[in-house]
Amino acid sequence: MLIRVLSGDLPRSRLLSAILVAILLGLLFAPFLFSGARPLNTAATICVYIVLVASYDLLLGYTGIVSFAHTMFYGIGAYGVGIALSSVDEPTWSAIVVGLAAALALTVVLAFVVGLFALRVRAIFYAMITLAVASSFSVLASQLSDFTGGEDGRTFSVPELLSPGHTFVDHDVFGRAVDGRLITYYIVFAGCLVLFLFLLRLVNSPFGRVLQAIRENEFRAEALGYRTVVYRIWANVLAAVAAALAGALMALWLRYVGPKTSLGFEIMTDILLIVVIGGMGTMYGAVVGATLFILAQNYLKVLMGQASAMVSGVPLLAAALQPDRWMLWLGVLFILSIYFFPIGIVGKLRLRRAGR
Repeated sequence: MLIRVLSGDLPRSRLLSAILVAILLGLLFAPFLFSGARPLNTAATICVYIVLVASYDLLLGYTGIVSFAHTMFYGIGAYGVGIALSSVDEPTWSAIVVGLAAALALTVVLAFVVGLFALRVRAIFYAMITLAVASSFSVLASQLSDFTGGEDGRTFSVPELLSPGHTFVDHDVFGRAVDGRLITYYIVFAGCLVLFLFLLRLVNSPFGRVLQAIRENEFRAEALGYRTVVYRIWANVLAAVAAALAGALMALWLRYVGPKTSLGFEIMTDILLIVVIGGMGTMYGAVVGATLFILAQNYLKVLMGQASAMVSGVPLLAAALQPDRWMLWLGVLFILSIYFFPIGIVGKLRLRRAGR
Protein backbone atom coordinates (compact mmCIF):
# COMPACT_ATOMS: atom_id res chain seq x y z
CA MET A 1 0.00 0.00 0.00
CA LEU A 2 2.76 2.45 0.98
CA ILE A 3 4.68 1.58 -2.19
CA ARG A 4 1.64 2.46 -4.30
CA VAL A 5 1.09 5.73 -2.44
CA LEU A 6 4.73 6.68 -3.01
CA SER A 7 4.56 5.53 -6.65
CA GLY A 8 7.34 3.03 -6.04
CA ASP A 9 9.80 5.81 -5.20
CA LEU A 10 10.88 4.81 -1.69
CA PRO A 11 13.38 6.94 0.27
CA ARG A 12 16.02 4.16 0.00
CA SER A 13 17.67 5.25 3.24
CA ARG A 14 16.66 4.50 6.81
CA LEU A 15 17.84 7.88 8.05
CA LEU A 16 16.00 9.66 5.22
CA SER A 17 12.87 7.63 5.97
CA ALA A 18 13.06 8.64 9.63
CA ILE A 19 13.51 12.32 8.68
CA LEU A 20 10.55 12.23 6.28
CA VAL A 21 8.30 10.52 8.84
CA ALA A 22 9.31 13.07 11.47
CA ILE A 23 8.52 15.95 9.10
CA LEU A 24 5.17 14.42 8.13
CA LEU A 25 4.13 13.84 11.74
CA GLY A 26 5.42 17.26 12.76
CA LEU A 27 3.35 18.99 10.10
CA LEU A 28 0.32 16.79 10.75
CA PHE A 29 0.23 17.51 14.48
CA ALA A 30 1.83 20.98 14.44
CA PRO A 31 -1.33 22.75 15.70
CA PHE A 32 -1.38 20.55 18.79
CA LEU A 33 2.36 20.27 19.40
CA PHE A 34 3.11 24.00 19.42
CA SER A 35 1.21 26.97 20.79
CA GLY A 36 1.00 30.42 19.29
CA ALA A 37 0.53 31.77 15.78
CA ARG A 38 4.15 31.71 14.63
CA PRO A 39 4.74 27.93 14.74
CA LEU A 40 1.48 27.30 12.89
CA ASN A 41 2.35 29.89 10.26
CA THR A 42 5.79 28.30 9.88
CA ALA A 43 4.23 24.86 9.41
CA ALA A 44 1.79 26.15 6.78
CA THR A 45 4.64 27.90 4.94
CA ILE A 46 6.65 24.67 4.94
CA CYS A 47 3.69 22.79 3.43
CA VAL A 48 3.28 25.33 0.63
CA TYR A 49 6.99 25.58 -0.10
CA ILE A 50 7.34 21.81 -0.35
CA VAL A 51 4.89 21.83 -3.26
CA LEU A 52 6.37 24.99 -4.78
CA VAL A 53 9.92 23.61 -4.69
CA ALA A 54 8.85 20.15 -5.86
CA SER A 55 7.04 21.68 -8.84
CA TYR A 56 10.17 23.66 -9.73
CA ASP A 57 12.31 20.54 -9.36
CA LEU A 58 10.09 18.96 -12.00
CA LEU A 59 11.56 21.55 -14.36
CA LEU A 60 15.13 21.87 -13.11
CA GLY A 61 15.93 18.49 -11.59
CA TYR A 62 13.95 16.18 -13.86
CA THR A 63 13.86 18.05 -17.19
CA GLY A 64 16.92 20.28 -17.03
CA ILE A 65 14.98 23.52 -17.60
CA VAL A 66 16.21 26.64 -15.82
CA SER A 67 13.26 28.99 -15.41
CA PHE A 68 12.90 32.21 -13.42
CA ALA A 69 9.17 32.56 -14.12
CA HIS A 70 8.01 30.06 -11.51
CA THR A 71 7.06 32.72 -8.99
CA MET A 72 4.87 34.34 -11.64
CA PHE A 73 2.62 31.29 -11.70
CA TYR A 74 2.73 31.10 -7.91
CA GLY A 75 1.58 34.73 -7.81
CA ILE A 76 -1.17 34.14 -10.37
CA GLY A 77 -2.71 31.45 -8.16
CA ALA A 78 -2.49 33.70 -5.10
CA TYR A 79 -3.93 36.74 -6.87
CA GLY A 80 -6.71 34.68 -8.43
CA VAL A 81 -8.07 33.71 -5.03
CA GLY A 82 -7.30 37.08 -3.43
CA ILE A 83 -8.95 39.23 -6.11
CA ALA A 84 -12.01 36.96 -6.27
CA LEU A 85 -12.59 37.10 -2.51
CA SER A 86 -11.88 40.82 -2.18
CA SER A 87 -14.28 41.67 -5.03
CA VAL A 88 -17.40 40.26 -3.36
CA ASP A 89 -19.34 41.68 -0.45
CA GLU A 90 -19.58 38.35 1.31
CA PRO A 91 -16.83 35.75 0.79
CA THR A 92 -18.17 32.45 -0.51
CA TRP A 93 -16.77 29.14 -1.68
CA SER A 94 -18.03 29.83 -5.18
CA ALA A 95 -15.86 32.96 -5.30
CA ILE A 96 -12.83 30.84 -4.41
CA VAL A 97 -13.68 28.34 -7.14
CA VAL A 98 -14.19 31.07 -9.75
CA GLY A 99 -10.97 32.86 -8.80
CA LEU A 100 -8.97 29.63 -8.78
CA ALA A 101 -10.42 28.54 -12.12
CA ALA A 102 -9.54 31.89 -13.71
CA ALA A 103 -6.03 31.72 -12.26
CA LEU A 104 -5.48 28.18 -13.54
CA ALA A 105 -6.76 29.10 -16.99
CA LEU A 106 -4.37 32.06 -17.17
CA THR A 107 -1.56 29.89 -15.84
CA VAL A 108 -2.05 27.23 -18.50
CA VAL A 109 -2.20 29.81 -21.30
CA LEU A 110 0.91 31.70 -20.13
CA ALA A 111 2.88 28.53 -19.43
CA PHE A 112 1.99 27.16 -22.86
CA VAL A 113 2.89 30.40 -24.64
CA VAL A 114 6.15 30.83 -22.75
CA GLY A 115 7.00 27.19 -23.38
CA LEU A 116 6.00 27.31 -27.03
CA PHE A 117 8.17 30.28 -27.88
CA ALA A 118 10.94 30.00 -25.34
CA LEU A 119 11.65 26.29 -24.89
CA ARG A 120 13.19 26.18 -28.35
CA VAL A 121 15.82 28.56 -26.98
CA ARG A 122 18.62 26.84 -25.13
CA ALA A 123 20.34 27.26 -21.77
CA ILE A 124 20.89 30.78 -20.46
CA PHE A 125 18.83 32.41 -23.21
CA TYR A 126 15.67 30.68 -22.04
CA ALA A 127 16.41 31.61 -18.43
CA MET A 128 16.74 35.26 -19.45
CA ILE A 129 13.45 35.16 -21.35
CA THR A 130 11.60 33.73 -18.35
CA LEU A 131 13.24 36.31 -16.09
CA ALA A 132 12.05 39.11 -18.39
CA VAL A 133 8.50 37.71 -18.47
CA ALA A 134 8.37 37.33 -14.68
CA SER A 135 9.73 40.85 -14.12
CA SER A 136 7.19 42.32 -16.55
CA PHE A 137 4.35 40.53 -14.80
CA SER A 138 5.52 41.76 -11.40
CA VAL A 139 5.65 45.36 -12.64
CA LEU A 140 2.21 44.96 -14.21
CA ALA A 141 0.76 43.66 -10.94
CA SER A 142 2.22 46.65 -9.09
CA GLN A 143 0.88 49.21 -11.56
CA LEU A 144 -2.67 47.87 -11.88
CA SER A 145 -3.53 49.17 -8.44
CA ASP A 146 -7.30 49.31 -9.06
CA PHE A 147 -7.30 45.61 -9.85
CA THR A 148 -4.47 44.12 -7.80
CA GLY A 149 -4.08 46.66 -5.02
CA GLY A 150 -0.68 47.78 -6.32
CA GLU A 151 2.27 47.69 -3.94
CA ASP A 152 -0.09 47.49 -0.94
CA GLY A 153 -1.72 44.32 -2.22
CA ARG A 154 -5.16 43.14 -1.18
CA THR A 155 -6.46 41.96 2.15
CA PHE A 156 -9.61 39.87 2.01
CA SER A 157 -11.98 37.83 4.13
CA VAL A 158 -12.63 34.12 3.83
CA PRO A 159 -15.84 32.06 4.14
CA GLU A 160 -17.20 31.88 7.67
CA LEU A 161 -16.17 28.24 8.01
CA LEU A 162 -12.51 29.31 7.76
CA SER A 163 -12.70 32.40 9.96
CA PRO A 164 -10.97 32.28 13.38
CA GLY A 165 -14.20 33.32 15.08
CA HIS A 166 -16.03 30.21 13.88
CA THR A 167 -15.57 27.45 16.47
CA PHE A 168 -16.76 23.87 16.18
CA VAL A 169 -16.51 22.79 19.82
CA ASP A 170 -16.82 24.85 22.98
CA HIS A 171 -13.64 23.51 24.63
CA ASP A 172 -10.05 23.29 23.46
CA VAL A 173 -8.62 20.02 22.16
CA PHE A 174 -5.06 19.41 23.42
CA GLY A 175 -4.76 23.11 24.13
CA ARG A 176 -5.88 24.23 20.66
CA ALA A 177 -9.22 25.79 19.76
CA VAL A 178 -10.97 23.89 16.97
CA ASP A 179 -11.85 26.91 14.86
CA GLY A 180 -11.74 28.07 11.28
CA ARG A 181 -8.01 28.78 11.47
CA LEU A 182 -7.34 25.16 12.34
CA ILE A 183 -9.58 23.99 9.48
CA THR A 184 -7.70 26.30 7.10
CA TYR A 185 -4.39 24.79 8.17
CA TYR A 186 -5.58 21.27 7.50
CA ILE A 187 -6.97 22.32 4.11
CA VAL A 188 -3.50 23.68 3.28
CA PHE A 189 -1.84 20.53 4.65
CA ALA A 190 -4.14 18.13 2.80
CA GLY A 191 -3.97 20.12 -0.44
CA CYS A 192 -0.16 20.22 -0.35
CA LEU A 193 0.05 16.50 0.48
CA VAL A 194 -2.15 15.60 -2.49
CA LEU A 195 -0.18 17.87 -4.82
CA PHE A 196 3.14 16.43 -3.65
CA LEU A 197 1.95 12.85 -4.16
CA PHE A 198 0.71 13.84 -7.62
CA LEU A 199 4.13 15.27 -8.53
CA LEU A 200 5.80 12.16 -7.10
CA ARG A 201 3.56 9.99 -9.28
CA LEU A 202 4.26 12.19 -12.28
CA VAL A 203 8.05 11.88 -12.12
CA ASN A 204 7.81 8.11 -11.65
CA SER A 205 5.45 7.62 -14.59
CA PRO A 206 6.54 6.93 -18.20
CA PHE A 207 6.14 10.68 -18.79
CA GLY A 208 8.62 11.38 -16.01
CA ARG A 209 11.09 8.85 -17.42
CA VAL A 210 11.01 10.63 -20.76
CA LEU A 211 11.70 13.94 -19.01
CA GLN A 212 14.75 12.41 -17.35
CA ALA A 213 15.90 11.05 -20.70
CA ILE A 214 15.60 14.56 -22.16
CA ARG A 215 17.62 15.94 -19.25
CA GLU A 216 20.40 13.40 -19.74
CA ASN A 217 20.61 13.55 -23.54
CA GLU A 218 18.01 15.43 -25.55
CA PHE A 219 19.51 14.36 -28.89
CA ARG A 220 19.24 10.69 -27.94
CA ALA A 221 15.63 11.17 -26.80
CA GLU A 222 14.78 12.75 -30.16
CA ALA A 223 16.52 9.90 -31.96
CA LEU A 224 14.27 7.45 -30.08
CA GLY A 225 11.24 9.22 -31.53
CA TYR A 226 10.15 11.43 -28.63
CA ARG A 227 9.03 14.96 -29.47
CA THR A 228 11.13 16.63 -26.82
CA VAL A 229 9.66 20.11 -27.29
CA VAL A 230 6.17 18.76 -26.56
CA TYR A 231 7.35 17.01 -23.41
CA ARG A 232 9.20 20.11 -22.21
CA ILE A 233 6.10 22.25 -22.79
CA TRP A 234 3.92 19.78 -20.88
CA ALA A 235 6.43 19.77 -18.02
CA ASN A 236 6.33 23.57 -17.98
CA VAL A 237 2.53 23.62 -17.89
CA LEU A 238 2.17 20.97 -15.18
CA ALA A 239 4.82 22.61 -12.99
CA ALA A 240 3.11 25.98 -13.45
CA VAL A 241 -0.30 24.57 -12.47
CA ALA A 242 1.16 23.02 -9.31
CA ALA A 243 2.83 26.33 -8.44
CA ALA A 244 -0.44 28.22 -9.00
CA LEU A 245 -2.31 25.84 -6.69
CA ALA A 246 0.40 26.30 -4.05
CA GLY A 247 -0.02 30.08 -4.39
CA ALA A 248 -3.78 29.78 -3.97
CA LEU A 249 -3.35 27.77 -0.77
CA MET A 250 -0.86 30.31 0.56
CA ALA A 251 -3.25 33.19 -0.17
CA LEU A 252 -6.04 31.32 1.59
CA TRP A 253 -3.81 30.93 4.62
CA LEU A 254 -2.47 34.51 4.74
CA ARG A 255 -5.74 36.25 3.78
CA TYR A 256 -3.52 38.64 1.84
CA VAL A 257 -1.82 38.92 -1.55
CA GLY A 258 0.86 41.40 -2.56
CA PRO A 259 3.85 41.70 -4.89
CA LYS A 260 6.41 40.90 -2.20
CA THR A 261 4.62 37.88 -0.76
CA SER A 262 3.55 36.39 -4.10
CA LEU A 263 5.72 37.74 -6.92
CA GLY A 264 8.99 38.86 -5.30
CA PHE A 265 12.23 37.62 -6.82
CA GLU A 266 13.31 36.71 -3.28
CA ILE A 267 10.86 33.80 -3.48
CA MET A 268 12.60 32.55 -6.62
CA THR A 269 15.95 32.82 -4.85
CA ASP A 270 14.60 30.81 -1.92
CA ILE A 271 13.31 28.13 -4.28
CA LEU A 272 16.72 27.77 -5.93
CA LEU A 273 18.46 27.55 -2.55
CA ILE A 274 16.05 24.91 -1.28
CA VAL A 275 16.41 22.81 -4.45
CA VAL A 276 20.19 22.83 -4.08
CA ILE A 277 20.09 22.09 -0.34
CA GLY A 278 17.59 19.24 -0.64
CA GLY A 279 18.97 17.79 -3.86
CA MET A 280 17.95 18.21 -7.49
CA GLY A 281 16.05 15.43 -9.17
CA THR A 282 14.58 14.14 -5.91
CA MET A 283 11.07 15.04 -4.81
CA TYR A 284 12.05 14.21 -1.25
CA GLY A 285 14.72 16.88 -1.51
CA ALA A 286 11.93 19.46 -1.62
CA VAL A 287 10.55 18.13 1.67
CA VAL A 288 13.86 18.12 3.54
CA GLY A 289 15.19 21.33 1.98
CA ALA A 290 12.00 23.35 2.48
CA THR A 291 11.68 22.25 6.11
CA LEU A 292 15.28 23.12 7.00
CA PHE A 293 15.27 26.41 5.12
CA ILE A 294 11.94 27.73 6.46
CA LEU A 295 12.84 26.72 10.02
CA ALA A 296 16.19 28.51 9.71
CA GLN A 297 14.51 31.54 8.17
CA ASN A 298 12.03 31.79 11.04
CA TYR A 299 14.04 30.69 14.07
CA LEU A 300 17.72 31.26 13.34
CA LYS A 301 17.43 34.88 14.45
CA VAL A 302 15.80 33.83 17.73
CA LEU A 303 18.42 31.15 18.40
CA MET A 304 21.22 33.60 17.69
CA GLY A 305 19.72 36.07 20.17
CA GLN A 306 19.70 33.39 22.87
CA ALA A 307 23.24 32.29 22.00
CA SER A 308 24.48 35.88 22.04
CA ALA A 309 23.03 36.37 25.54
CA MET A 310 24.68 33.16 26.75
CA VAL A 311 28.16 34.25 25.60
CA SER A 312 27.80 37.89 26.61
CA GLY A 313 31.03 37.57 28.59
CA VAL A 314 32.95 37.09 25.32
CA PRO A 315 32.43 40.39 23.48
CA LEU A 316 33.78 39.25 20.10
CA LEU A 317 31.67 36.09 20.01
CA ALA A 318 28.59 37.89 21.32
CA ALA A 319 28.96 40.50 18.58
CA ALA A 320 29.29 37.79 15.92
CA LEU A 321 26.08 36.16 17.14
CA GLN A 322 24.02 39.35 17.15
CA PRO A 323 20.52 38.55 15.79
CA ASP A 324 20.88 41.28 13.14
CA ARG A 325 23.57 39.14 11.49
CA TRP A 326 21.29 36.14 10.96
CA MET A 327 21.43 36.50 7.17
CA LEU A 328 25.20 36.17 7.30
CA TRP A 329 25.00 32.94 9.27
CA LEU A 330 22.25 31.64 7.01
CA GLY A 331 24.64 32.15 4.12
CA VAL A 332 27.38 30.33 6.03
CA LEU A 333 25.04 27.40 6.68
CA PHE A 334 24.16 27.31 2.98
CA ILE A 335 27.85 27.25 1.97
CA LEU A 336 28.54 24.46 4.46
CA SER A 337 25.59 22.44 3.17
CA ILE A 338 26.90 22.77 -0.40
CA TYR A 339 30.41 21.78 0.72
CA PHE A 340 29.36 18.70 2.67
CA PHE A 341 26.33 17.80 0.53
CA PRO A 342 27.21 18.79 -3.07
CA ILE A 343 24.44 16.58 -4.46
CA GLY A 344 21.97 17.67 -1.81
CA ILE A 345 21.04 16.14 1.52
CA VAL A 346 18.77 13.48 0.00
CA GLY A 347 21.31 12.56 -2.65
CA LYS A 348 24.04 12.23 -0.02
CA LEU A 349 21.89 10.04 2.23
CA ARG A 350 21.00 7.76 -0.67
CA LEU A 351 24.63 7.41 -1.74
CA ARG A 352 25.59 6.66 1.84
CA ARG A 353 22.95 3.94 1.96
CA ALA A 354 24.26 2.50 -1.31
CA GLY A 355 27.76 2.42 0.17
CA ARG A 356 29.28 4.85 -2.34
